[in-house]
Amino acid sequence: MVQKYQSPVRVYKQPFELVMAAYQKRFPTCDMIPVFVGSDILNEEESEDKATYTVERRCKLNVNAPYILKRVAGCEYVYFVQKNALNRRERTLNISAFNESFSSRVVVKENCEYSVHPDNSDWTCFEQSATLEVKSFFGFENMVEKIAIKQYTANIKKGKEIIEHFLTELQNQGVTHIPTWCEQNPHLMVESTEEGPVDAKDETETEEGENSLSRTGSTGDAHSSNERIRGADANLDEDYIEHNLGMLNPIEESTLIQLRIWLSDTHNGKIPRDEHILRFLRSRDFSMEKTREILCQSLSWRKQHQIDRLLDSYVPCETLQQYYLGGWHHHDHEGRPVYVLKLGQMDTKGVLKALGEEKILRHILCIMEEGLKRCQELSAEQKKPMCDRQAPPTSTTDVIIPLHHHHQDSSDDVTNNETTTPSTQVEPISSWTCIVDLEGLSMRHLWRPGIQALLRFIELIESNYPETMARLLMVRAPRVFPVLWALLNPFIDEKTTSKFMMYTGTDYLRPGGLIDYIPEQYIPDFLGGSCKCNIPAGGPVPKSLYRKEWENRETGELWEDTIYERANLFKGMPHEVVVKVPEKEGVITWDFDSIRGDILFTLYYSNKEVFDENEDASTNNSSVAPGGPQNSQMIPKNFVLDEDFSVVEAGIVCREGESVQGSHVASDVGCYILQWKWAGATGSNQSSTVQDVFDQVTHSAKAKLIYYHELLPSENFKGSMTSLESCQSAFSSLTIASR
Repeated sequence: MVQKYQSPVRVYKQPFELVMAAYQKRFPTCDMIPVFVGSDILNEEESEDKATYTVERRCKLNVNAPYILKRVAGCEYVYFVQKNALNRRERTLNISAFNESFSSRVVVKENCEYSVHPDNSDWTCFEQSATLEVKSFFGFENMVEKIAIKQYTANIKKGKEIIEHFLTELQNQGVTHIPTWCEQNPHLMVESTEEGPVDAKDETETEEGENSLSRTGSTGDAHSSNERIRGADANLDEDYIEHNLGMLNPIEESTLIQLRIWLSDTHNGKIPRDEHILRFLRSRDFSMEKTREILCQSLSWRKQHQIDRLLDSYVPCETLQQYYLGGWHHHDHEGRPVYVLKLGQMDTKGVLKALGEEKILRHILCIMEEGLKRCQELSAEQKKPMCDRQAPPTSTTDVIIPLHHHHQDSSDDVTNNETTTPSTQVEPISSWTCIVDLEGLSMRHLWRPGIQALLRFIELIESNYPETMARLLMVRAPRVFPVLWALLNPFIDEKTTSKFMMYTGTDYLRPGGLIDYIPEQYIPDFLGGSCKCNIPAGGPVPKSLYRKEWENRETGELWEDTIYERANLFKGMPHEVVVKVPEKEGVITWDFDSIRGDILFTLYYSNKEVFDENEDASTNNSSVAPGGPQNSQMIPKNFVLDEDFSVVEAGIVCREGESVQGSHVASDVGCYILQWKWAGATGSNQSSTVQDVFDQVTHSAKAKLIYYHELLPSENFKGSMTSLESCQSAFSSLTIASR
C-alpha cells in the first residue's frame, strides 16, 4: 500500500530571497538535523544570467532504526538523491528527492516547493508532499513502514524551526534584505519587455489569474493540470489549522488536506467546512477511505433533506414546545455549549404518539444544527473563530460553502498582518456537553416503539453529526436504567460511549460530579444549583393530541408491523405466556396496554415443565375468537397454586386506557408465566348472567390488550440490579372519559 503525505501551506513572513539564503545554510550538513550526516554535489548548473540554478546532491542519512534491521539490511546509512531547481526570476524553488538505497524494495519520493505568497510578495510559502511504498524488505515490511513514517513526521515540524533559526542568524549578522533577481537585473527585464510586450502582458495576466485562483478558489475546471493551482484551491496554511481547527499532528494535517483536495476535485469546487470534515476524520481515526465514504453519504443526505436550510425554516409545534423537555443552558468550563434534557420526566410515549417519528426527528436535527451554530458563536467570542477565512454564515446549516470563501478572508489576514492573536492558544469549540436528568425514568420509557425510534435517531445522528458531543453527563439514574442501557449500548459507537458518565443518587453533587465540568453558577436549579433552567414543565401528553393511527388502536393496523401482540380476554379465560429462564438473574420485562376493559396482571413461577407459548396450540388450552387474536391458557388445569406453581409478582390491575411496564429478576431457573385476565365488572348494574350470555353469543371479549415481553440475559445486569418494580402510566388523559 502506498502511504501519502501532503503538508499544509507553511508561511514564512520573510521575503523569498532571505528564505533561500537561510535554506542554503542547511548544506552540506546541519547540526539541527541529526539524521542528516552529509551531502555531496553530483551535478551543478547555472544559466548565464543567473536566473536559474540547478543542483543535484547525494545525501547521507543515519536512520534511527533497530540494530537487527540494519544488520539484516547490511548497511549503516541510507542514501537519497535530491535535485533542487531554483528560478530566481520566478522566485520559486522546486525540490525533488528519491531514495537510492534499496530502491527495488522501498520507493520514497518527495516533492517540495518554495514560492512567493500569492497575496503578499514579501512572504514565502512552502509546501511538501511525499509517497512511500514498501514492496518487500526481508520480512520486515511493516517495521520499515512504521520507522519511515515516524522518522519523516518527526522531522516535518522541525523543518520550519530550522529555517526560522537561520533567518534569525542572518538578521543577527545584519542581513535584513537581499535584492530580487529583477532588482539586480533591471536591464534584462527591460529587454524582455521590449522583445515581447504582448507575451509579457499575457504572462502578467496569467500570473494575476493564478493568484486570483489561489485567493478565490475558482470553481472552474476542478481537474486542472496545474497541480500548484489545485493545491491552492484545496490546501490550508499551517497557521490557519492551528488557529481555527486546533493542534493536529503532521499525519492528521496531511489526511485533512488530502481529503479536501479529493472533495474539491469530485464536488465541483465546493467542499464542506473544515471543522465539518475534521469531525468525520476524528470519528474514523483519520482513515481516509472510511471517512470519504461516510462523509459523502452524509453530504448527499444533507442535500436530499435540505438540512442546510433547516434553521431558517423550522418552527417547533406547540406540542414540542410544551412537552419536549430539553433546552440549551449556558456553557461548561471549556466554553462549550450545554444542552439539558429531562428525559425521566418526559412523556416519551405520549410525544411519539402525538407527533410521530418524523416531527421528533426534525426537532432533534434542529437541535444538532443549533449546537453547531452555538459552537461557532462561542468560538468567535473567544476570538478563536472556527473559520475566520469565511464570511459569517447567515445560517449555521450552510455546511457546503464555495471554496472562494476560504481564500477571500485569507487575504484580509495578509493585509492586516499587524493583527496579533492571544498568547494563550485556545482550542476551537466544535462540540458540546449534554446533561441528561434520568429522575423519573421507569419501565414506561422502555416502550418498544419508542426504543426502536430512539435507536433510529441515534443511528442517524452518529452517521451525520460525529464528534459533536464532548461528554454526556447522566444524573439521578434510577435502578431501571441498566435495562434501558442494555438495549441501547450495542447500537452506540464505542468511542461515543467512552464519553458517557453516569451518576446515581446525589453523586453528581460531590467532587467528580457536575461541578468538575459545569461552572457552579450554571448548575440548574432542579439539580441543586442556583441557575434557573428555561425548560418547560411538561407533563403527560393529552390523548386528544394523539395521531389517528394511535387513537384507532383496536383495528390492530399499527401493531401488525411491530413486535407487539394482541390478545382478547373472556370471562374465565385468561391469556398466558410462558417464559423459560435457563439461568438465574435473567431479567423478564413486559409492556402492555389495556385497549378495552380492566385487566389483572400476575406473574407466576413453576419449576415444572409448562407448555411453551410457541408449541402446538392443540396441546394446551386455547381459543380463538372469530376475527380476533388467539387466547392461550398455559397453566395446566391439574396444577395447584402454591404446590405446582406460585405467585412471584402480585396481581396488578390495569384500567382501561392505561399502560403497565415492569420487570422481574429471576431468582430461580424454570418457567415463568405472564397472565392477563379480565378484572371483572366495575360499577355495572346489569345482570352479569344476561351479559355473559350475550357475550358468549356474540363472541365479544370482556377486555383487549396489546403486549410485549422479553428475557434479557443475566450477564448484562450482574451486580447492578436486584429487582425492578412494575410501574403504571396512569395519566388522566388516558382515562375512559377522555377517549
